[in-house]
Amino acid sequence: MAESAITSKGQTTVPADVRASLGAVPGTRLVWSTMSDGRAIVRVKNKSILDMVGMLKPAPGKHVSVEEMNPWR
Repeated sequence: MAESAITSKGQTTVPADVRASLGAVPGTRLVWSTMSDGRAIVRVKNKSILDMVGMLKPAPGKHVSVEEMNPWR
């Protein structure tokens, strides 16, 4: 288990082995969540919504306009 300390300025260093396993590089964003039982969860925010562009392809021959999707026509 990796361990780090918090400085008087509220800063800490993520241990090297943790950074390596997460693929964290300088500039990587961390998302902190605290639980009611005192646990803290830290997630790496290394993906952007823009990374999802082009993931889904429309089925061939099934193009539908926005007007056709509107149930209140």
